Amino acid sequence: MTDQTLSESTDQPAVSESIGTDALLREAASGSTTPALLEVRDLRVNFHLQRTVVPAVQGVTFSVNAGKTIGIIGESGSGKSVTARAIMGLLPRKTAEVLGSVRFEGKELLGLSDREMRQHRGKDVVLVFQDPMRSLNPTMRIGTQIAEALHSHQEITRADARRRVVELLQMVRIPSAEQRFHEYPHQLSGGMRQRVMIAMALSCGPKVLIADEPTTALDVTTQAQIMELLRDLQRELNMAVVLISHDMGLAAMYTDEVAVMYAGRVVEQATTERLFKHVRMPYTRALLDSIPSLEHPSLEPLSVIRGRPPDLSALPPGCPFSPRCHFAQAKCEEPPILETTPDGDRFACWFPL
Repeated sequence: MTDQTLSESTDQPAVSESIGTDALLREAASGSTTPALLEVRDLRVNFHLQRTVVPAVQGVTFSVNAGKTIGIIGESGSGKSVTARAIMGLLPRKTAEVLGSVRFEGKELLGLSDREMRQHRGKDVVLVFQDPMRSLNPTMRIGTQIAEALHSHQEITRADARRRVVELLQMVRIPSAEQRFHEYPHQLSGGMRQRVMIAMALSCGPKVLIADEPTTALDVTTQAQIMELLRDLQRELNMAVVLISHDMGLAAMYTDEVAVMYAGRVVEQATTERLFKHVRMPYTRALLDSIPSLEHPSLEPLSVIRGRPPDLSALPPGCPFSPRCHFAQAKCEEPPILETTPDGDRFACWFPL
C-alpha cells in the first residue's frame, strides 16, 4: 500500500457501532462523567485488498484532554499514521473498513458522511502531515493556500482573510510575513514550509491537533524549533495534541502520555513519567536503547532492533514482536493479553521487564 492509496478519500468508511468490552469496562470504572476532548475506543482498520485482508490497526484506545499531549510511538508500519487518518476520516471507503469509536467532545465521528465530516475536519480536528512539500500546492502562493482553509469554514472577506493569514504567519514565527504571503512553497526552507502547514492547521482555531511526524524531514536544530513552537501554541490555544513519531526522545520531552504501537496494536501505554521510569514491554525498551546518548563513546555503534517489522498480512502466531525479541519463550507463541495495572498503565507481554 502506498501513501497515495491511503489518502484517496471519498465518503467515510463503513463503521461498526460495537465498542470493545474492555474499553467500556475501563470507562465505566473510571467514574468520569466529563468526556475527554478526543476519545478513541477499540479502533480497528482492515484494508480489503484483492487477495487478502490487512489488519492495519487493531484495538487502539486512548483519550486526550485540552492542553495535554499524547504520543503515539513506533516504527514505520506500526499503524500510527493509519490511526491518524482513520480519526480524520481520510481512508478510502472502497478498501478500508473502520470499526470502533472516535468521539470529539462526546460526538461520534465515525459513521458521519464525508460532507458532515468536513465540518469538523480542519475546524475542530486538524492533521499536520510529515511532508509539507507534498501537502502544499506548488503552483499556489502560500497566502492563497492558507486563505482557502479560512474560506472553507468561515464567512470572511478577502481583506480580512489576508490580514488573518499574515497574523497566522507571524504566530508561527515566520519573518517578513507580508513578503512570505506572496511566495511559493519552493521558495521556502523545509522548516518554513512546516510552519506554513501549522499556520494552515491553526487558521480556524482547532481544539485537537494531530501532528504526524512533524519533524522527520528536518535537521536537528529546526526540529527543536518546530517542537517548541507547537508546545508554545498549544499552551496559548489550550489545544489537545496527538504527536505521532518514531522518536522516543521527542515523546520524553513533549508528551504527557505515551502509547507504543507495534504491528497495528498498542503494546504499552502509560503516563510519560511512569513509562520512562518503569518500562515493561521489551519493544519499548528496544526503542529507548536506540536513542543516541552522550554517555556512550562516539565510535560505539548505535543499538538497533534486529530483524524487520512483520508483514501485517501474515503476522506470526502469538506475540508479533517475538521473532525480534531477546526475551521470547515458548509461551510467546500465544497472543499476549493487554493487561491494565492499578495505575491504569497497559502492556501486552507474557514476560514484562
